[in-house]
Amino acid sequence: MYSNRYITIYTLIMTLIVAIGLALAVIGLKPFHDAAEAVYKKRDLLGSIKDQLGQDLDKMSDEQVLDLFNKNVEQVVINAEGTPVDGVSAESIDLAVEERKPEAERRYPIFVYKGEKGKVYLMAVRGNGLWDKIWAYVAMKDDMNTIVGTSFGHAAETPGLGAEIKDNPNFGKQFVGKKIFTNEGDYVSVKVIKGGAKDPEHEVDGISGATITSVGVSDMMQTGLAVYLPYLESQKK
Repeated sequence: MYSNRYITIYTLIMTLIVAIGLALAVIGLKPFHDAAEAVYKKRDLLGSIKDQLGQDLDKMSDEQVLDLFNKNVEQVVINAEGTPVDGVSAESIDLAVEERKPEAERRYPIFVYKGEKGKVYLMAVRGNGLWDKIWAYVAMKDDMNTIVGTSFGHAAETPGLGAEIKDNPNFGKQFVGKKIFTNEGDYVSVKVIKGGAKDPEHEVDGISGATITSVGVSDMMQTGLAVYLPYLESQKK
């Protein structure tokens, strides 16, 4: 029979070997994980402008997605004042990290897609849902007013209710054609209305049974897009 000392040493050695093996596996697989995550993010981003691509994004291989992105997307990073920041890629900006900074120190990503239909400006926004964070890419026509696509996501909204912002494509489609400015030039964003939209240019229908998530999307659109307004204004023709 083995002594307690022997069992303890054996257990420690095996634990150390397993820990080292797992660490090496994580390190070795990290490049593959990072590459897969990068493609996923690009698909999500381009998913907000499917109608602008001229091809079926769902049928494109990872290599085709990367090629399309690298050839057609320009990356811009702006500071809290809307001024472009040199030497920083939009892909490197994580809004979850930025929102922990003081507002004056935050940076925001913009992706400019250049296609046959002209330029489209894609902006990342982030807000609060019922249980956790929600986010979206909002694609703007080069009139800096008209939304041409969206792609929503969430961390923990309720399936069949708040999660519909991502799971139900019809929710995102409502935003297409909506405008963030009134005819008088006032910024109003796009609101998600419980009980049904009444303003055809600035409102969309809320999600039945998901009032808090709907309000969260409204607030996210209002405050999230506002930070990009100085840059969008500077790009107007």
